[in-house]
Amino acid sequence: MSTVFIALQTNEETRPIIEAILQDNPTAVVDEQPAMVKINAERELVVRRETIEEITGSEYDLQSLQVNLITMSGNLDQTDDEIRLFWKA
Repeated sequence: MSTVFIALQTNEETRPIIEAILQDNPTAVVDEQPAMVKINAERELVVRRETIEEITGSEYDLQSLQVNLITMSGNLDQTDDEIRLFWKA
């Protein structure tokens, strides 16, 4: 199987985002490093604006994720509501 991943800086702003990603992708695997969190998933990983907003209790613009984004792997499909990383079958 092919693994997709997203790597974010470790800071207070990304903690709820990471929590939301893990909530929406229960089989994802977290690799925590001193200044980075890499989240790996088989074939597909979804980041949903709605889940982040539920956790933070405030509005969230998915474009602002790029401030803390280190890298990602996979094909990217992005809307105002979600970011989806995937590998085509």
